[in-house]
Amino acid sequence: MRIHFTYPLHAIGSFAIHAHTVIKRFVQFFVHAIYTAISKPTTMQSFLQQIECIGIDSINIVILTGTFSGMVFALQSYIGFSRIGGEQFIGSVTALGMARELGPVLTGLMVTARACSAIAAELGTMRITEQIDALITLRINTFAYLIVPRILAGIFVLPCLTMFSTIFGVTGGYIVVTHVLNLSGEQYIANITQFCQMNDVIGGLIKSAFFGLILTWVGCYKGYYTFGGARGVGRATTQAVVLSSVLILITNYFLTKFLDNL
Repeated sequence: MRIHFTYPLHAIGSFAIHAHTVIKRFVQFFVHAIYTAISKPTTMQSFLQQIECIGIDSINIVILTGTFSGMVFALQSYIGFSRIGGEQFIGSVTALGMARELGPVLTGLMVTARACSAIAAELGTMRITEQIDALITLRINTFAYLIVPRILAGIFVLPCLTMFSTIFGVTGGYIVVTHVLNLSGEQYIANITQFCQMNDVIGGLIKSAFFGLILTWVGCYKGYYTFGGARGVGRATTQAVVLSSVLILITNYFLTKFLDNL
């Protein structure tokens, strides 16, 4: 009977200790990256290289996602507003939705799927092939060489990608309004300029910068601590994408609440 009651407590305790260890190492990884970024600034070449890998290589999928998201959002808004005679508000709702929510969140998720997985796979392969150990042996700061450029590039490039997503999303909504729904394009644009403010755009860009931090932080962490050979690389890549996506969605709620209070 004692064993029957002790085993669940032992499992709960083991899980709590393991979770504490993982979270502690996760936070320490980020603190170490911040310290390295301050004490040893990254080179411009490494920074621009990561901007190309994370940002420029992702721009096609971001534009495609933003365009069709705006088109669908405008179409769904028309279905709802047509029931109450509010078709004139399609423009403002589409623009606000893209600038405040859909643009940053979908951009973060798309870049997570493409760039975060690539980061985790690349660093994971370097770990299991002992390339990171070789860099350490050569007295090269692996955080300054591998981690910091990726995190800084993610923070910088995600707001730029979000702008593209938002612009093409609003453009996609305009196409649907004028060519599919046969409504006034002038009213669509005028409604946007009347109800959308710069704070809405800035809030979305702030969110996207945090999302860029999250996806590069998680991707670097999972890749840097990969173990278990080729299977471990696949496992780390999958965990990086799932964890980044979940953290982006959770962080989005708290950032929305915080920015609204401001």
